[in-house]
Amino acid sequence: MDEVIQITKDIKSGNIKPIYFFMGEEPYYIDKLTEFIEENVLQEHERDFNQSVIYGRDATIEDIVSSAKRFPMMADRQVIIVKEAQELSRHIDKLESYLENPQQTTVLVFAYKYKTLDKRKKVTKLLAKAGIVYESKKLYENQVGTWISKVLKGQGYAIEPKATLMLVEFLGTDLSKISNELDKLKIVLPKGHTISAKDIEDNIGISKDYNNFELRKAIGEKDQLKAYKIIDYFAQNPKDNPIVVTTSLVFSFFSQLLQYHGTKDKNPNNLAKVLKVNPYFLKDYDVAFRNYPMKKVSQIVATLRDIDVKSKGVGANALPQSDLLKEMLIHIFR
Repeated sequence: MDEVIQITKDIKSGNIKPIYFFMGEEPYYIDKLTEFIEENVLQEHERDFNQSVIYGRDATIEDIVSSAKRFPMMADRQVIIVKEAQELSRHIDKLESYLENPQQTTVLVFAYKYKTLDKRKKVTKLLAKAGIVYESKKLYENQVGTWISKVLKGQGYAIEPKATLMLVEFLGTDLSKISNELDKLKIVLPKGHTISAKDIEDNIGISKDYNNFELRKAIGEKDQLKAYKIIDYFAQNPKDNPIVVTTSLVFSFFSQLLQYHGTKDKNPNNLAKVLKVNPYFLKDYDVAFRNYPMKKVSQIVATLRDIDVKSKGVGANALPQSDLLKEMLIHIFR
């Protein structure tokens, strides 16, 4: 994120490079940076003649180089954006001769999604020497919450930890989906607002009471009535609450609980670092730590592996989701 901010700052200040190569598994920042260049390098009246978009599936490297070597019309620069540039991966080495002497009045942008170039290759080194190479990496699930908080803070909002967890559990690590949902919230909520679990429920449709976070909390507290109510809700809404996600998150919870048991230094700061969780949620692990001895946690982890296999239709004669979730809770609580 810091690198993205720096790239945009440099462009705004006029420090514009002749080459931008945006690549990586996470398309969100590739799209954002490409869009930023489209909207900020040229004045609006200059774009008709000096800004063009080329699609990798419809062009060759030779076509792109030919366009890049042209001079701008009544402007200081021209901008050429190559979208779906990953379609050119087999021939990307053909850029080398252009990169050795790029046209300084051209800003050539490559949106190279879902792939990366080998950093040892000559073409990658030439790209970095001539301009900017940025790799947009997928965030791990435990990093997405921090990303959400940072994005909202930069836009004048805050968010409660539970609301963050609800978004991550419901939307996963897809930053584009999360960003779209945050945009919806910003339409209805005033700046300065702290987004709550109720805001998420009212505006996005994720239940604040019947979700995987609340299920894990109920299990940790050994609140059997609440846990069974939640899985009954899941069974009635299987599309919104796939069992594979539920078993994975419960498995993750007990795997972290094993780490909790095995960690000698139970200082909250150290535990949060070891478990890779927001310190806000440590109290839930502390309750579960007291309720589930290490031997029991190990047994539960083994059971959850078995439930996960059955949920994928292996050796279970296609048991209904509701039966598997009940079986999971029976093994956990007995």
